Amino acid sequence: MNVFFHFGRYFILIRRAFGKPEKFSVYRNRIFEEMNILGIGSLGIVAIISVFIGAVITIQSAFNFENPLVPIYAVGVAVRDSMILEFSPAIISLILAGKIGSSIASEIGTMRITEQIDALEIMGINSASYLIQPKIVACVVFSPVLVIFSMFLGIFGGYVFGVMTGVVTNYEYIYGITYNFRPYNVVYALIKSGVFAFIIASVPAYHGYYTSGGSLEVGRSSTKGVVYSSVLILTFDLILTQLLLA
Repeated sequence: MNVFFHFGRYFILIRRAFGKPEKFSVYRNRIFEEMNILGIGSLGIVAIISVFIGAVITIQSAFNFENPLVPIYAVGVAVRDSMILEFSPAIISLILAGKIGSSIASEIGTMRITEQIDALEIMGINSASYLIQPKIVACVVFSPVLVIFSMFLGIFGGYVFGVMTGVVTNYEYIYGITYNFRPYNVVYALIKSGVFAFIIASVPAYHGYYTSGGSLEVGRSSTKGVVYSSVLILTFDLILTQLLLA
């Protein structure tokens, strides 16, 4: 029954979060602020992880494709499809769940225990909409940018390290990443990234918003937000894969 209680309270909070803004200009400015904090602030870690993931996939694929019947350009195909279909949308989202999710939960949780949220309510402001809506919108809008950025860097990292280590030639890798390319795979990845971004922003926000107690409870809310959002990302990864690729 506790699960149904949290589900119901979560959906009520999300409904409140998408209520009509008191002043659109204020919300617009907050959305751009959140894009800068949550999106642009994550470019560095996304770049580092994507480059090295692409490099590892390239080297491992070349090692496993030693069979003479498997063409070398299959390394490029493996890197391209792995980055686009799974690593960029799913793995990067899991990383962002830890970075962004903990930040959102701790920020809103701290505002709750210091009674800042109560002050907003007293002033007649919809605190759920003011605090949560800009974060969700910023994450959903900017997440596809991060995913495309990750795809490019992952494939580029595989190219650089593959050619440098000699496991694949320049021509074979480029031929592989262009061989039988399906644009729908990119659309599929962007759809997943949008769903995951909504989870990354809303679930930690829920745990932070209903924090009670002191600083210790803020830490617990932050941990719960990251754990539950990660589990939901993996769950929806399976569901969306079945729905969109089956």
